[in-house]
Amino acid sequence: MANKSHLKNRTRADYPYVLEYRTRWSDNDMYDHMNNSVYNFLYDSVINAYLIEHCGLNPRTSNQHPMMAHTHNDYFGSISYPAVALLCLRVNQIGNSSATYEVALFEKGKDDVRAVGEFVHVFVDRETGRPSKDGMDLQFRRGLENILIKPQSKM
Repeated sequence: MANKSHLKNRTRADYPYVLEYRTRWSDNDMYDHMNNSVYNFLYDSVINAYLIEHCGLNPRTSNQHPMMAHTHNDYFGSISYPAVALLCLRVNQIGNSSATYEVALFEKGKDDVRAVGEFVHVFVDRETGRPSKDGMDLQFRRGLENILIKPQSKM
């Protein structure tokens, strides 16, 4: 994952997939901003929405499914009800049976990123709960490659 100064300068244009979320009253905590645990819930939701819409994932019947292996979040500002959150998604790396996602949360109508998270999924076989020796399902891989950000070469 990029260093914090790079993450803090992220813009919506850095992310090819965006999902809107209207915050709820219950998302706020006693400090009048969205509770930290809600960020992870939203990140999981945008990732799974993308997998269902663009990678052919059927959570109940697909032969493989994603299993969370790692999460991390950096906070740069708060958001609170009744704001609309923009959940912005990209893939930073694809392995044999894993994907590393970056999710940024913006508030609709404001430019500054509020938080950036990293999630790692390992795709496992439904029957064994282990990664397949053949790696990630090809349909998942192709869908994820559509939002894979290629590292820029250094000159």
